[in-house]
Amino acid sequence: MRFEISKVLDAIEGRVCTDPSLVRAVLDLAEVIRYQDIDGGRPASLLRLGMVIDALSRELEEDSVPVYAVVHRALLSDADLTSNERMVVRRWADDGLVEVLDNPGDRMLEVADLLGLPVLSRGRFDGLRGRYPWVTDQPGRVVAPVPGAGGPTFVAHVGGGDTPVAGDRSPAGVKLLARKWRCPEPGCALFGQGGGGGAFADLAAVTDRSPVTQPPPSLRGGVPTCPRHGTRLNDAGPRPRSEVLAVRIGGLIRRRFVLTDEEPVLVGRAPDAAGAIVLGQWLNDEARRWISRSHLKLELRVGEIIVTDVSTNGSGIRPGGSMTEAERIPLKPQQSRVLAEGDMVELYPGVQVGRPDELPAGAPYTPASVMAEAPTMAMRLPR
Repeated sequence: MRFEISKVLDAIEGRVCTDPSLVRAVLDLAEVIRYQDIDGGRPASLLRLGMVIDALSRELEEDSVPVYAVVHRALLSDADLTSNERMVVRRWADDGLVEVLDNPGDRMLEVADLLGLPVLSRGRFDGLRGRYPWVTDQPGRVVAPVPGAGGPTFVAHVGGGDTPVAGDRSPAGVKLLARKWRCPEPGCALFGQGGGGGAFADLAAVTDRSPVTQPPPSLRGGVPTCPRHGTRLNDAGPRPRSEVLAVRIGGLIRRRFVLTDEEPVLVGRAPDAAGAIVLGQWLNDEARRWISRSHLKLELRVGEIIVTDVSTNGSGIRPGGSMTEAERIPLKPQQSRVLAEGDMVELYPGVQVGRPDELPAGAPYTPASVMAEAPTMAMRLPR
């Protein structure tokens, strides 16, 4: 059972990050792990984070949905968690996958405001509504995870709306995310020039943290500040251009990813390259035979997305998202084309890449649960 739980925690780890381009909601981890009524289990369990993430995926009808988790510092030594769970949270903190803070509630709403994210919380935020009027003015911006028949679901808590809804990034958020930042504290996992600086520093990445994946700075007195260390951040210049793309397979978005002007991204059945997008796990046998190991190369040049077919069998462009065969534009091996607004590239029928807002869901949702490996006794759902 211990091995099964470890596999679940590894799966959950793939759904927590601080990348502003990919996260779909923000939450307080110390709050979520104590939703004892969700599974009737022990007082605190990190597995409940996976259950809430699965619920979010069901609501958004999209796989691989990441969340932005803020963590109260006391959680790192919380005796209600197992030693393995505490170790996992510390590793997430040292790798910059979560934020560790003394006051998560304020930061949670700040992040939601800067990035335009919904908040998953049972809190009412009475003292913060003046600063963030969208808490009550925008239905769905704050929803409470509660027990449901097939796992957690969401209900209106403040401001109405039962479904998590994103908003617009605040003007301050737009300005902050146009720049890259450096923290003067050595080994800062969020805005540092290397890996994390904590007990698991040897496990953290040794390369510079990409400015594209940096979280938004905290604003204290209008000054960009590291939320973890409370120190003023140094402006390190403009952030690289980026575009968010998504893979849709069988009518469902399976994964989002970020394309920058710094390096291309390979997409295929099983590309052997850092940062590549692997599709094999979602493909049927026929699609696996047609789609090459590396099938597409995507590049961002002067704000334009360039798609190059590097496959054996070729691809096709669906202009404006049209599924009419007569309008499909063949993309031959080694041929390149600009992916215009509304266009999507089709590797094989039903396997498309494009901008996520232009890839609407078109099939019944069958979620790939992060809790698939959880032992039965760890998931005692209420009837």
